[in-house]
Formats: sequence, C-alpha cells, structure tokens
Amino acid sequence: MLLSRAIFRSVISKIQAFKHVLLAVLLALPIYGYCKVEVHTVFGNVTDSSIDIQTSLIVAINITTFLFGFFSYKWWKLKKQFLQNDLASQKRIWHQANFDSLTSLPNRRLFQQKLQDGINNANRDNTLLALLLLDLDGFKQVNDSLGHATGDLLLTEVAARIKACLYNDDTVARLGGDEFTVIIEDIKHLDSVEKIAKKIVAALNKPFTLNAHTVHISTSIGITIYPLDTQDINTLLKNADQAMYAAKNMGKNCHQFFTADMQKNIESKIQLLQDLRLALDNDEFELYYQPIIELATGKVQKAEALIRWMHPSQGCISPLDFIPIVEETGLIIPIGDWAFNHATDFLKEIQTQYGEDFQISINVSPKQFQMTSNTEENQQPFWVTRHATKGVIIEITESLVLDLTDKVQQQLQDIREAGIETAIDDFGTGYSSLAYLKKFQIDYIKIDRSFVSNIENSDSDKVLCEVIVQMAHKLGFKVVAEGIETKVQLDFLLALGCDYGQGFYLSKPLPSKNFKQYLSKNHQLNA
Repeated sequence: MLLSRAIFRSVISKIQAFKHVLLAVLLALPIYGYCKVEVHTVFGNVTDSSIDIQTSLIVAINITTFLFGFFSYKWWKLKKQFLQNDLASQKRIWHQANFDSLTSLPNRRLFQQKLQDGINNANRDNTLLALLLLDLDGFKQVNDSLGHATGDLLLTEVAARIKACLYNDDTVARLGGDEFTVIIEDIKHLDSVEKIAKKIVAALNKPFTLNAHTVHISTSIGITIYPLDTQDINTLLKNADQAMYAAKNMGKNCHQFFTADMQKNIESKIQLLQDLRLALDNDEFELYYQPIIELATGKVQKAEALIRWMHPSQGCISPLDFIPIVEETGLIIPIGDWAFNHATDFLKEIQTQYGEDFQISINVSPKQFQMTSNTEENQQPFWVTRHATKGVIIEITESLVLDLTDKVQQQLQDIREAGIETAIDDFGTGYSSLAYLKKFQIDYIKIDRSFVSNIENSDSDKVLCEVIVQMAHKLGFKVVAEGIETKVQLDFLLALGCDYGQGFYLSKPLPSKNFKQYLSKNHQLNA
C-alpha cells in the first residue's frame, strides 16, 4: 500500500535534523535499484512519479540507522578519549601543585592541608600530634663545593632516608631548600616521637655516596606537640621553628622539644630588636677601649674598640646579646658605620697627643664586607675612603676568609693598598690555616681567649699556643693573645715570644675618658 504524500511529508519533517545524512541515503538508493527519485533541491519538493514510497522509506531508515549508529560510536570513542586525556591532565596538574618535583614528597601546600587534617583528627579522637621541622646542617657547603646537581641528588637521598624512618601513616614533606617536616599522628607516648627523631638524626649522620663523592651532613630537628604546646596551627609552625634553632644552638646534629622558655626568649629578642632600631638615634651606644700591651716592654701600643649598648632601662647590654641580632637584620651596617667613625675620630685625638704610631683595632663584620651599601661610588669600602687610615687595624673573622668571594678579596686588597692593617680575630676557633692566610697578607693573628684561659690546666692548649706563635712568626705575622687573666698566663705567653696581649689582668675595657687616663699613666711609667 502506498503512503500518501501528506504522510511522506510528515515523516520528512520529523527527520529534518538529519538532512545531510538522509540526502546521502537518498542519493545512494539507485545503487540498490529500489526507486528513482528526482531531487530538485536539497529537501525541496520531491515528485511522486511511480515511487514505491514504502520500500524506499524502509531502506532509507535502515541506512540512516546504520549511519547514525556508526557516527554515534565514533563520537562516543572520541568523547571517551577526550575525557581520559582531560582526567590525566587534571591529575598531572594536581600532582605538580601538591608535590615537590625533586623528591616527590608533598610540598608546602599539601603539607598545610595534611597538617590541618591531622589536627582535625586529633581533635576528633582526643589524641596528640607531633610536628617535626628538620634543617640540614652542612648542606650549603655541599651545594657550593660539589654543585647543585650533587646537592639535588643529596636531597633525594635525604628524603628516602627520612621516609624509611617513619610508619606508613606518617607524613614527610619538603618545605623548600633543605627544610623537611614530619607529621606524626595518634601519639600514645612522647617517647615514641623522640625515638623517631633520634632515628632520623642517626640515619642522616651516616655518609652519603654521591657521584663518587662521600658527603657528610647532619640535621637539627625542632619538635612541637599539638595540643600541648598550642592549639593554633600558625603558632605550631613557629614553635617547631624555634625548637629547631634551639637544636642548632645546642651544637646541631640533635633534636630539641619546644619549651615555654623558647617563646619567652623570642619575645625578648623581638623587644630587643625594636629597642635597637631606636638606639642609634637616641645615642645609646658607646665605645670602650681595651689596651693592647706590647708584652716585651709593657707599653700600650694599641687598643681595641669595643661597642657597648647603654639601654635606658636594662643598663649595659653585652655585645654577645645584641650583635647577632643586628647582623641578622642588617642593622650592623649603620651601627658599624657609627662605630668606625667614632673610633677613627678618637684615634686622631690620641695620635695628636701620643704620636702617629698608636693604633686602634676595629671589628668589622662579614656582613659589612658583603653589603653593597657599604661601598662608595668608586666601589671602595667606606673604611678606605673615610677619615685618616693610618693607625687603623681592621679585625676580621676566619669565616670571612674561608667564604672568600672576588668582591671580598678585592676589598681586602683595597685595605692593604690604603695602608690599613688587618688582624684575624679569635684565631683557632674556625678552620683556616696560617699558610692559607699568608695569601692575603694578614698582619696579626689574635689567639682566641679559650686557648689562653686553659693554659694553666691543659697541656694541649699550651702546645696549641706555642705552635700558633712559632708558625705565625715564621710566616711574618705578629701575635696578639686575648683573654689574659692571670700572671701565669702572661708569663707563659711572654716566654713563648708572643708580641702583644690584652685581657682583664692587664686592663678591662675602659670608656674613652678612663682610657686616656690609663694611657697617660702607662706613658709616664715607660718614659
């Protein structure tokens, strides 16, 4: 039975969305010999001259169904592949955002999340959580001497050793640089935390073999406990940091639990820093001068300028308490400038009365050498370009010579050419050798007070002092012994042929007015 034209048009209207597919079907019909169709336009009017409409529709529907299924399958495969690629891309982006690319450990971002999750678990289960902050001791030296590639390899080995010390539920993360952190949850006894810390210290204390190099490092670990120490996540991180620095101050290669005293110390340090920022403007600093005696004659030939801070409420504060702070914060630059200017002004005054041969030694921090703000327009350090340089001795540390850069070496050369003499302060406490110092034309070696103070009780310190004096003289250096506090020490050093000495037995540091009086009496005695 033939369908009417109205029915045919109704079917055609239903499949308008598939016009291109249907057109292809209708054009393909003559191949099967079912009918002839006159197509005037794309789905325009279609003539009905002796067409078996029913048969044509059946064929058209079958072919359309086949093509629709075929293209649907292709679309499904493409969509599946796209979704799989998109999912893999999302996973890769998430991994890059949350894991350290070098060690594959969680990074700072994921660490923060895991720490918050751990705190939530501790609150829910009423348990303890430990946060360990690790800083590698000696990593910088490895990086500088063997290169960053070896340093990176060391970090990956460190990460593996730390993970091996932990349980599967514990978290280890790398915060950046040579800092790692460990989260230990569900703690039953604090002894278990200490055992893990000791295990990590022992593991990292073993030698590493990296690119045919044997490397030795250690770690300092700070430990804080939630919620015993604090219930605030930011304070928890600060506590771990303070405990880690306490471990470093204990000699490194150890762990330290956070205590309330550490918080008091940091608060005191912050207050001290605030006061230091005002001290220079308030004229609270003063220079004291400790006489340096020529041991063979007893004459005062030199003096060391020593800074004192006269705090308005705490009185005189030792340099040991505030010098590390001013070096950390950069305040050493303006305070160092002030000390140098006042010392050289005082030197001129003394030289006017006692002759130009008198010298004053001034301590210069390594930070002052490294800061570009401490150079004039001609790139020379300020202690070369300002004031009279005759009679100035600059005291530097062994660490400055050990970490010598081209810039520092040039400044030392500028100092030499300007007629300024140099002295190595606290010699023997670092790692330099007399032969190494010979390259830089050092004028004086100052034996550290720790050796001098033990002369009476330690044969090894006697030998060390004797060796230092003999080798220094053979290399053309003069020797100053620091910390002479007894006549026995003075007589021993004098017998060794030590050139100069200073210490409380000879004279304590004096304010400028009292130093002038002391100098006057000494000159009268040796006139």
